[in-house]
Amino acid sequence: MASLLVAATIVALLGVRRARAAHGPGAVSWRRTGLLLGGLAAIAVALEPPVDALAATRFSVHMVQHLLLTLVAAPLLVLARPVTLALQASSPATRRRLLLPALRSRPLAVVASPPVAWCGFALVLWGSHFSPLYQAALANPGLHALEHLAYLGSAVLFWSAVAAVDPAPARLSPPARILFLFLAMPQMTFLGLAIYGARHALYPAYGTGAAALADQRLAGALMGGGGVVVFLPAVAVLLLDWWQREDRAAGRADARLDAALPLERRSGMPDAHAKGLPRFQQVDMRRRYPTGAPGGDPS
Repeated sequence: MASLLVAATIVALLGVRRARAAHGPGAVSWRRTGLLLGGLAAIAVALEPPVDALAATRFSVHMVQHLLLTLVAAPLLVLARPVTLALQASSPATRRRLLLPALRSRPLAVVASPPVAWCGFALVLWGSHFSPLYQAALANPGLHALEHLAYLGSAVLFWSAVAAVDPAPARLSPPARILFLFLAMPQMTFLGLAIYGARHALYPAYGTGAAALADQRLAGALMGGGGVVVFLPAVAVLLLDWWQREDRAAGRADARLDAALPLERRSGMPDAHAKGLPRFQQVDMRRRYPTGAPGGDPS
């Protein structure tokens, strides 16, 4: 795993270098580079010792692995805009023949669609914890690696729909993104509660005594609390982004109306009176009376 992470880091840095060489130093900001390296570092922390070694004997540490992959590494990688980086770093021929056809393909459109991404994320969380897969993965290193890949992959698709910063076949509106993220919080909370409230050890590989049951409850608390700690601030960020988008749109609409209908000369409405109104009322009056204020001189 360490060699794969080192290779991924080298490829990422080479991609950043090529993108900057092709499109200028501002093509990939230091912030994006830091997010990309931070996501890879979170994967390394989750899957390398000491966390990975302790996860073999403690369910709560194994849960930390899953949370690092889904709630830390995945959003950091998504915010680094890896698809955009690949497009920036590739040659025109590679973009035309490989990347763009792949982005426009039907299978990717289905897999990356927001409903499938949301359901896939929930299915991986619930299916892995409440099926024979979890116990089997503890005894099979290959299956264990596939389990971690499923966690990371489903989380990347989930956060891609939330962030909407990379080219994608479908994109949610700001209110839909907020709802999409908000609805994911209860299912993680309920999963944590289900693990916490179990009266017997769910995974005998970790033991069946009181100590194992206490560790299992800690794992459930981490799952339930981790979703709240990450999702609530993310919802707040989306709300702020939506408000800023609406404010900018209102400002652009106001500027267009100002350019098309000078207030004093065309509306017949005194400028002093207009300045005393809120912006949305000014815009509304200009839309209602494009040739003049009610009772005013249209000339």
